[in-house]
Amino acid sequence: MITAILQFPNISPEIVGFSLLGMNFQIRWYGLFYVISFILGYILYKRNLRLRDVHLEREQYESAIFTVMLGVILGGRIGYVIFYNLLYYLQYPLAIFAVWEGGMSFHGGALGVIIGGLIFARRNKLDFHKLADAAVPIVAIGLGLGRLGNFINGELWGRPSNLPWAMIFPDGGQVARHPSQVYELILEGIVLAIVSFILLRKVKTPGIVFWSFIGLYGIFRFMIEFVRVPDTLDFYDKFGFILGFMSIGQFLSLLMIIAGGLAIYLIYKKKGALPDARI
Repeated sequence: MITAILQFPNISPEIVGFSLLGMNFQIRWYGLFYVISFILGYILYKRNLRLRDVHLEREQYESAIFTVMLGVILGGRIGYVIFYNLLYYLQYPLAIFAVWEGGMSFHGGALGVIIGGLIFARRNKLDFHKLADAAVPIVAIGLGLGRLGNFINGELWGRPSNLPWAMIFPDGGQVARHPSQVYELILEGIVLAIVSFILLRKVKTPGIVFWSFIGLYGIFRFMIEFVRVPDTLDFYDKFGFILGFMSIGQFLSLLMIIAGGLAIYLIYKKKGALPDARI
């Protein structure tokens, strides 16, 4: 048995529990981090929009924030159903609404936000890329908080490891594992937030910040998936891994890498100039 040097912290996923009208309710860290992410988005997004010379009326601004929230929630859930466990939900369609059992997809949430953002930009005659550029540093913060919530929940842990920082997770068996949630917190949250904000301040070409975020997230997630234990899904039982080695998360991340690189190339090709920033 591998012995972990670092022990999983004894943090309860539940902040407080209470009963109301005969029903039990819980306030959990994961849910709180979602709320904090949306509050930070409401506060910070307007400032970031100024860096792209976008000025929204209060009604427009609140509509934009609501669109993002709706895209994250609906897109995240629908994406998980379609991308990760469609066979199961075709058998049990009512389980789609059992969101309290877990099952959210970043790739689906990102797609939901993009679709909602495109609709919002078109209705308000705004540049989608400018709106998206201003949003991605905040999205990265939300991603980091979400991964912190995963860590506190003791979920989404990694494969067995003998590295000094490996941990024994409560539901991971008596085996030291990669704390893959922490890897994602660092790369997808902290690093992406810093890089995105620097690009937002330095790069003036609309769309570069957004597509850089898409591509970098894809790279980080693709790498981390090698040490993260894939979800237990009917898809893998029936079809195995994609091309024999890729998880669904890696396949979707690969598409993000390709899309990000191609979009940046097309933006600069259309502009007919080299990148305009010195970082």
